[in-house]
Amino acid sequence: MSVHSVVAGANNYTRALRALGVGVVVAAMFDGVQAADLAIVVEDTAGNSLQDAVILAQSVDTRSDSANAGETNPSVATIAQNNKQFEPYVSVIRVGTAVDFPNRDNILHNAYSFSKAKPFQLRLYKDKAPQPVIFDEPGVVILGCNIHDWMVAYVYVADTPRFAKTGADGRAILTGLSPGAYLVRVWHPRKKRRGSSPERRIRVTTASLEPMEFTVALKPEWCPRRPPE
Repeated sequence: MSVHSVVAGANNYTRALRALGVGVVVAAMFDGVQAADLAIVVEDTAGNSLQDAVILAQSVDTRSDSANAGETNPSVATIAQNNKQFEPYVSVIRVGTAVDFPNRDNILHNAYSFSKAKPFQLRLYKDKAPQPVIFDEPGVVILGCNIHDWMVAYVYVADTPRFAKTGADGRAILTGLSPGAYLVRVWHPRKKRRGSSPERRIRVTTASLEPMEFTVALKPEWCPRRPPE
């Protein structure tokens, strides 16, 4: 059998499977490109590792969108109230995720947010919250407790399934990037509105990607993150 016959047969097979809605898988097979992982390092302008930076990869073409269409995220996340603090300080979740707010202290808390993306209030309670809160709009949600002013936390509600958060070493990995073009962005609760624009475009054409480094200019913390002594 000639090479031309093999290619023609493969093309016909691909068209047939696309009609059944599975063309993306076949296209990836014939392209020979596997999903890639992208390592990212985030620092502040003083060169210090930046913890709790949210990394997002937003598709800018239909090919990578289609390849990732079946991706899902956990339907429930947890933000606990522990030692008079929210834990974790920064969460990143997918639009539509339900979040539980258990109170693990032996005192009452009243969790709330006035943020446009998700205003809500869980009135004074202990142990398990009355119901989970569903974050159904993208954006940044600032959490507070109207009993303890220093209790502040952030929820980044992402409209992409491709996200990660840096650890204490300022490092994170975006996993499973299918071939295509992406806009990679960095967000942090203390990022200055001006003075830095931490975003870059990349194109995934190989399973091996060069690590990326971002520098974020920070504004001072406006609220202490721990209870007073």
